[in-house]
Amino acid sequence: MTDENICRLTARQVSDRYRERSLSPRDVAKASLARIDASRDLNVFVVTASADEIMRQAEASEGRWKMGMPLGPLDGVPITVKDALVTKQWPTLVGSKTVNPSRSLREDAPAIARMLEEGAIILGKTTSSEFGWKALGDSPLTGITRNPWNPEMTPGGSSAGSAAALAAGIGHAAIGTDAGGSVRVPGAFCGLVALKATRGRIPTYPPSALWTLGHIGPMCVDVVDTSLMLSVMTKPDARDWNGAPPDPSFENWQDIDASLKGLRVAYSPTFGYGKVHPDVRASVDVAVNIFEELGAHVEAIEKPFADPTPAFRILFSAGIAHSLRKLTPQQRDLLEPGLAKMVAEGEAVDRTSYMEASEAAMTLSREMRQFHEKYALLLSPTVAVPAFTAGILSPEGYDPDDWFSWSPFSYPFNMTGQPALTLPCGLSRGGLPIGLQLVGAHYSEKLLLAAARAFEVANPAPIGRAF
Repeated sequence: MTDENICRLTARQVSDRYRERSLSPRDVAKASLARIDASRDLNVFVVTASADEIMRQAEASEGRWKMGMPLGPLDGVPITVKDALVTKQWPTLVGSKTVNPSRSLREDAPAIARMLEEGAIILGKTTSSEFGWKALGDSPLTGITRNPWNPEMTPGGSSAGSAAALAAGIGHAAIGTDAGGSVRVPGAFCGLVALKATRGRIPTYPPSALWTLGHIGPMCVDVVDTSLMLSVMTKPDARDWNGAPPDPSFENWQDIDASLKGLRVAYSPTFGYGKVHPDVRASVDVAVNIFEELGAHVEAIEKPFADPTPAFRILFSAGIAHSLRKLTPQQRDLLEPGLAKMVAEGEAVDRTSYMEASEAAMTLSREMRQFHEKYALLLSPTVAVPAFTAGILSPEGYDPDDWFSWSPFSYPFNMTGQPALTLPCGLSRGGLPIGLQLVGAHYSEKLLLAAARAFEVANPAPIGRAF
């Protein structure tokens, strides 16, 4: 099997071939290293493991598979992780020149620890926008990360490098963080499946800089891989103050009941306040028709809830301002201008406004719990636009100073904490992936995965790899 063919495999396919002994971890590691070399122009990494270290881990994994004693199905599977997750091996810089690497927390975040316990090979840490402040893939520290589908375009963000790496065939799964869409936006722009699980479902430590808005999620080539990654990432960790109790059903990660028959589903193409690109609207409309053809009962809803953008803006900006409150004036001068502006905005939030925004988030969460008593799922576009030119904040026709304007579908569910998943549903006229978002009730990840898998099997849209 050629390196290119190896890099097209899903994580599950790699694991299956290890078990069958038709492929070795060393073969896969070599293919990953070759793909890293071939994709340097995409600028997806902050730091990579050395080739010697990657091969050392691959050899150890190969020995375990030969003895029939792998640490888990991800043993020897190369992955990447966003440089917002703390690691013992490397500092966490989060796209900023203000971070002193020598003072960076050096321990493994729960998601990292679980991957290492499984024997997964972490190829390196991937790029992020500065402190994850925007849903794009550029930062003062690392510059512009590019979309493998078209390097002139952004991969989205803030989990930019994770999405771009996976779409380029670097690794077989990735991990990102999401406080307003940061796995789902790049997932949509790069043709991937990306899941923001229920708040607390995947343990988080240290706490997100954006507090309860912050989540951690897997980014994968298909739904089965997403289920596999979730089965590992949901294992409990006492360091998360908000952690959910373990769910044994995730151990049966291959048990996906891919059926939509009889499912009551709502579809809102704009949420009543979004401005949607016609290519996105057309692809998502077709996807909704597929849901109906597969037996779901779909009802169009123009406005499922009131526009939460003002409240989200307050919570998001105040959270960032609080997390960066200890920066010196000299460090503040190093911040990206847009981030500095958001910090100032957050610092101006008064107590009454913050509490009213918190109350709005609680109200939205209550409304969505009641909504899901009637509808199993809510469907929408993942992002209002296809990927656009890298290095700018907004595409033509949207507020040039506000990324919220073109990404109105993701952040409501960071406020509520419920699970939301994106998967590819088509291509724009320019050949760029378009994402469909599925939103479920709290703790309904199994249902989301089943519905996504049924759609994925029926939908011929190209997914995952951009080469």
